[in-house]
Amino acid sequence: MSQQAVVEIVRDAKNKATVNLFGATLLSWIHDESEMIFVSKGSTFDNKKAIRGGIPIVFPNFGPWDLGRPNHGFARINMWRCTAPPQKDSNGDAAAVFTLTDSEETRKMWQDNRFELNYTVTVKVDGLNTQLTIKNLNSTASFDFTCLFHTYFNVPDVSKITISGLGGLTYKDKTDDFKEKMEKDDPKSINGYTDSVYASALKDHLITNVAGGKTVCLKKTNFPDTVIWNPWAERAKSVELVENEYAHMICVEAGYVSKQHTVQAGELFAAGQTIQII
Repeated sequence: MSQQAVVEIVRDAKNKATVNLFGATLLSWIHDESEMIFVSKGSTFDNKKAIRGGIPIVFPNFGPWDLGRPNHGFARINMWRCTAPPQKDSNGDAAAVFTLTDSEETRKMWQDNRFELNYTVTVKVDGLNTQLTIKNLNSTASFDFTCLFHTYFNVPDVSKITISGLGGLTYKDKTDDFKEKMEKDDPKSINGYTDSVYASALKDHLITNVAGGKTVCLKKTNFPDTVIWNPWAERAKSVELVENEYAHMICVEAGYVSKQHTVQAGELFAAGQTIQII
C-alpha cells in the first residue's frame, strides 16, 4: 500500500470525516460514533486505481469512456490539493475545500480543456454536506461533461434497506441491456444485482436501515438524476469486493448523468448533496 495523504475534518469526537487526496475520495464519515460510509477491504490504495468505496467523484464522464480512457473519468484517479484546511464555522460545523485543475495528462484525455474543480466537505451535527463546483477556464470553448457522487452507504444488511422517491419513474436498467423500465416500488428494496439510472428523479430520497439502524435523507441540489447500484454476489469479485461485502453496502448516487451538461467558457456549474440523519 502506498503512503496515503488524508485530511481529517473533525466537528467533534463523535462527528468527523476523512478525505483521501487521491481522488478527493471521502473514506469515512462518522456520525454519533457510527461509520456511515462503506469502503471495501479489497481496495488497493496504490494511488493509481480508484478506491472501491467512500464517495468517489465521477467527472467528466459517467460510465465507460471511449478511446481507452478511464471508466468514470479522471477526477477519482488524480491527486487533489487541500486548498482550504479544515476549520469550524459559528455553528461548530467543520469544512475543508479540495481542488483539482487540469494537467497535461487530463488535457490529452479531454479535448485540451482547462478547468478547476472545487469540492467542499462539511461535517454537521446532523449530517454531511458535499458541494462541487466545475469552472470552465477555456478562453473561448465550451465543454460538456457528466458527473456524479458515487456514494457508498454502509449498511448492516442490504436486503433490509429501502429507498424512497423512485416509484413511478422511468429508469434504464443496466443489468438488462439498458432497457427502459418503470419503477413500480416505492419505497424500493434491493434483492439482487442492481444498476439503475433514474433520470429527473426527486430531489430527496429517504434511505432506511443504514449503519446504526439509522434513516438518512439524501437531499440533492442541481443533480437531477439518481443511480442505484449493488453488484450482488455474482459480480462482487469483479469489482474488488471481498467475502460478502456486497451485503453491507448500497450506492445511492446523486448525479448529472442521463445527458451531458454544457458549461460555457468562463462560467461554472455547481451541485451538491446533503446526507441528513433523520
